[in-house]
Amino acid sequence: MRTVNLMSWSAMLLLGAVMWNAAAAQSPATTVATPSAKPAWLDGWGRSADSKTLAMSSGGNEVSETITLNGTVANNTIDHVATGANVIGNGAFNGAAGVPMVIQNTGNGVLIQNATILNVQFQP
Repeated sequence: MRTVNLMSWSAMLLLGAVMWNAAAAQSPATTVATPSAKPAWLDGWGRSADSKTLAMSSGGNEVSETITLNGTVANNTIDHVATGANVIGNGAFNGAAGVPMVIQNTGNGVLIQNATILNVQFQP
């Protein structure tokens, strides 16, 4: 095991983001178009759109996100407590999938907050 400082961890996160984007940019596999389904009637919504109408529709490209984190640490008393090192062992992320995250702290009496926004874009 080894101790990982903040700069090393930041570099690993940046490298992971670059690798993720490179993998996502690979050309998609060829897809076979499915026949257009007949629109159905949905109670309260009316007739559903057929495949041709959906193919010409777009959700746009504007993205807007907001994350608000509020926290307070007050009146903490910490006495006779030793802190340790943040350690990530070799292979800690082997087999990881999705968007793995690690939050580390060596302090006492702290408030740790984390928030993530993940934008997903679907392309035909």
